[in-house]
Amino acid sequence: MSLRVCHLQEDGFPSWDEFVTRHAHGTCFHLTAWLRTIASAFPFQPHYMSVYDGSECQAIVPLFLVDNWMMGRVLLSSPFAVYGGMLATSGEAKQLLRDAIIHLGSKLEVQYIELRNHDESQCLGFPRLERYLDYTQTVQPMTGEELLQQLPKKTRNMVRKSLKSDFSSRPARNLDGFYDLLSRNYRRLGTPIFPKHFFATLLAEFGPGADVREILLGDRLAAVSLNLLFREQMHTYYAASLFALRQFAPNNFLYYDHLLWAGNNGYTLFDFGRSKVDSGNSDFKRHWDTTIRPLPYEVLLVKRKELPNFNPNNPKFDLAIRLWRLLPLGLTRALGPHMVKLFP
Repeated sequence: MSLRVCHLQEDGFPSWDEFVTRHAHGTCFHLTAWLRTIASAFPFQPHYMSVYDGSECQAIVPLFLVDNWMMGRVLLSSPFAVYGGMLATSGEAKQLLRDAIIHLGSKLEVQYIELRNHDESQCLGFPRLERYLDYTQTVQPMTGEELLQQLPKKTRNMVRKSLKSDFSSRPARNLDGFYDLLSRNYRRLGTPIFPKHFFATLLAEFGPGADVREILLGDRLAAVSLNLLFREQMHTYYAASLFALRQFAPNNFLYYDHLLWAGNNGYTLFDFGRSKVDSGNSDFKRHWDTTIRPLPYEVLLVKRKELPNFNPNNPKFDLAIRLWRLLPLGLTRALGPHMVKLFP
């Protein structure tokens, strides 16, 4: 066996994506579509590495160099993604790529290296960052009533409440409604919004692997989602609802609608996405009878002496979050794209 570490070039994109698609723990965030989306919208430098034995790929890791005044210099797999980390098919390739990651971090003089692993098998033995939980539910073809019967009582009652209103679902014709509602929700949460062209690029790069959907209450936009579709999984990655309509439970209708659609369109797993431990989002997802597991993120300190904490729950960010909520919506839309890149 003669293994070698390679740095991804554009002509290698198809074979990279083929490896990701074949690997049991490959995710949409490992695909080069995510690389192109991030690289087009943010000033992060990609360092995608793989291990080959002859013409056979045996391991990959998607990495970006993030360099800003908030985080310092960091190698991250991957920015704005909930999943990342290494994918390998052999122990030798995994070890060689592990060594290459450490060498690259030292060469680039980063503060730390963060790997957002999806599965325990991806772990490289670095210190754990135990902050997030993952929520999924298996789905299959079924009627709306069958889906309701398998939901926990509290959620079932909320969905039934939403079904009494005139909700409907449709594919979005453009990004205007989605971006308007998402930016309003982000402002309410005290979170900077992404630039609109980030979402446009994401949809263009992923093609049929991504879509935007709208939930209407009558003719009024009540909720929106951007969904990633990869292999047998549907992942509602960005979602928001109109706070003024919360008494009608638009969020509950959205997830009921999406679970039903996924099961009846050939998908077997619905991914609610990650949430911070003990957060409100965590509570909401828990009540959909989800499978819950800790995400095995890892952080290797290189120049930094202690683990970073850029979590919004960090008390250091309380004042900034409260002030952001008070800003005019137009100002948060203007400032958000400049701020969000500080917290990838």
